[in-house]
Amino acid sequence: MHLANRVLVTGGAGFIGSYLCERLLDEGAEVLCVDNFFTGTRSNVAHLLGNPRFELMRHDVTFPLFVEIDQIYNMACPASPIHYQFDPVQTTKTSVHGAINMLGLAKRTRARILQASTSEIYGDPEIHPQEESYWGNVNPIGPRSCYDEGKRCAETLCFDYHRQHGVEIKVARIFNTYGPRMHPNDGRVVSNFLMQALRGEDITIYGDGSQTRSFCYVDDLVDGLIGLMNTGPEVTGPINLGNPGEFTIKQLAELVIEMTGAKSQLVQKPLPQDDPRKRKPDITRARDTLGWEPEVKLRDGLEKTIAYFRQLHQAA
Repeated sequence: MHLANRVLVTGGAGFIGSYLCERLLDEGAEVLCVDNFFTGTRSNVAHLLGNPRFELMRHDVTFPLFVEIDQIYNMACPASPIHYQFDPVQTTKTSVHGAINMLGLAKRTRARILQASTSEIYGDPEIHPQEESYWGNVNPIGPRSCYDEGKRCAETLCFDYHRQHGVEIKVARIFNTYGPRMHPNDGRVVSNFLMQALRGEDITIYGDGSQTRSFCYVDDLVDGLIGLMNTGPEVTGPINLGNPGEFTIKQLAELVIEMTGAKSQLVQKPLPQDDPRKRKPDITRARDTLGWEPEVKLRDGLEKTIAYFRQLHQAA
């Protein structure tokens, strides 16, 4: 496997970005971690600061960046509904201007770039499971559109830079990912349920809890991202990265209660607008192209995640 020397990770102090930085350092790369700390935190990468091959820079990707690098992982963008709806205009700018700036940098330095896209580009899907050839069912003017359409436009830009300027691109469509270092207040289902259970509160489920999600442990996802980055130039993606194990929200809530030993009850609330009813990746392309599939079972990944959240809860 060819490993680039100098790797830029935007959003590198975020949940997934910090694991990516860690793994790249383990593999001998020099890592420039760029983050504006809107949802990323310095504590996620504090343990890397002593490494001479690691550099942390506070920077917002909506402004150009002038550095010399071999590879770019463009992970920058708030990814949970609470955070991306807080400043929807900025969310769109991060996806669109951020992609333009990073693709421009890739073009100038002849770097290879991986765009972190999302399962959200499928919207509330009408086909199940979702494969990469599906164009999606997205509301372009709803409260989630800043993220969904921003990421769709970022994919468009990647393929246009590839066709027009020969930039070497990789597009990964990331499905629900969880693990330690998730933001405790990001409003995502795993962190919500864990925090509610650890505080001894009732667990909130939206609708009757029959909507489904697939949960990929962060280590598995990072394997997939690095595997995709190191494919030959003929592989552009998009490639789904996620765990095809499908669980209802209610099943997840019951598992969290069992594993934390909480006395929480389930409380139902109405479904938010445009909330997808089903979410499951078809990972045939990832299996065939990368030889990748997730290995960590939900129960095993949750065990590590619960330990992390328990520590946070006790520290608070």
